[in-house]
Amino acid sequence: MALTDLCRYPIVQAPMAGGVSAPGLAAAVGEAGGLGFLAAGYKTADGMYQEIKQLRGLTARPFGVNLFMPQPPHTDPAVVEVYRNQLAGEATWYETPLGEADSGGDDGYEAKVAILREDPVAAVSFTFGCPEREVLAAFAARGTYTVVTATTPDEALAAQSAGADAVCVQGIEAGGHQSTHRDDPQADGSGIGLLSLITQVRESVRLPVIAAGGLMRGAQIAAVLAAGADAAQLGTAFLACPESGAHALHKQALTNPLFVRTELTRAFSGRPARGLVNRFMREHGPYAPAAYPEVHQLTAGLRRAAAAAGDAQGMALWAGQGHRLARELPAGQLVEVLAAELDAALAALAAASRNRTT
Repeated sequence: MALTDLCRYPIVQAPMAGGVSAPGLAAAVGEAGGLGFLAAGYKTADGMYQEIKQLRGLTARPFGVNLFMPQPPHTDPAVVEVYRNQLAGEATWYETPLGEADSGGDDGYEAKVAILREDPVAAVSFTFGCPEREVLAAFAARGTYTVVTATTPDEALAAQSAGADAVCVQGIEAGGHQSTHRDDPQADGSGIGLLSLITQVRESVRLPVIAAGGLMRGAQIAAVLAAGADAAQLGTAFLACPESGAHALHKQALTNPLFVRTELTRAFSGRPARGLVNRFMREHGPYAPAAYPEVHQLTAGLRRAAAAAGDAQGMALWAGQGHRLARELPAGQLVEVLAAELDAALAALAAASRNRTT
């Protein structure tokens, strides 16, 4: 199976965990000719399976499921406790207790892999690491197309060595979590821009490349295709769609002049993630430890309480650098608009090339 067998257009809807990548969103994208994705991160194995069943009831088009790789235990409990104490005022303000920081970081991975082997979907992608060769070979034997997310050429090489079918290269412009295979605090903020990353990965591996990071327009898709990518993955662009499961405040914040920029932060989850800068990020980001998923578990209740209170200043407003370009269009219509913009950009490039040679 080739990547082009999964979708009519080279447009992939990013798997966004936390309920954003709802079955309705993935179905609408698939029906319009893109490749829709469900996000299994933070869900139980049964929760993932129920969403797959729901999505199959909405469309017969191919779709993918994204899995979080298990995270090694590496956190000093004392560091997490210090951060817990710092967040005490937030717990008082939102009148909700802080969560219990469980050091378990497998996200139900083995059970989810077992379900997807038993009842295969068209594609499975992986975040926060690369599966073992045996896992990828088992998916290949069932006809499942496998994609490993990478943020460096070395991570892409690891994916190729393990037998992945494709690599999703994530530039530092991307919203949400940076999908590094190893969480190294010394490397915070040192990620590679998407265009540079595509070129470096293309010269390092033979795998098809899906480009992700700040892409919001068809002309940008044309740009990454020209740089060597085979498809583009968009997350923030689909976040504002009515089919998205994002909170209304999150959708509104994308184009709200109050939120003028994004930054990478560990404040909400303990892992670097790009979001709109708000009060919580400013006050706690400088002190948040490298402790994932403990910090995520610690702040989960706070984030829910902030959303319930209508307070975007306490929410994790994940967004890529292109967030101000968000369009509140139905997902299927957005795919069609992106495809039309892509065709127009490619035609313009072709015309410019002809003019230079005549």
